Amino acid sequence: MDSIPRTEAVPSPAVRGRILVVEDDQDTALFLRHVLESRGQFEVTHTSDPAAALALVVDEPWDLVVTDLELPGMNGLELVAALRRLVPTLPVLIVTPHATGVHGIDYPVLVKPLRVEELLATATALTASDPRPE
Repeated sequence: MDSIPRTEAVPSPAVRGRILVVEDDQDTALFLRHVLESRGQFEVTHTSDPAAALALVVDEPWDLVVTDLELPGMNGLELVAALRRLVPTLPVLIVTPHATGVHGIDYPVLVKPLRVEELLATATALTASDPRPE
């Protein structure tokens, strides 16, 4: 009987946290997912539908929600207000193409086009400070 060579399983890098991306622009969503998964080692789920995002937040634990301000059916601030009612301690990161009009928002805001290092640093800091119990 021939012996089949065995290979050692290479452990996958530890996932740093679960991020829900709520973004209707597919290019931005792909960018966020790629950077956060491949460079940040996060588990990322994407939806373009704010109502679906709220359902996901109710059904599953998340370490961070990244949302655009301009969404179909509900703007990002309305989504954040609903998130606060559902899970008050859930960190939120807002991404927007408009640097103006974001004054007075009590959440971290990154302006598009997003910079990789800034996105990773912000997501890492927000997930590290997540007080949500396991």
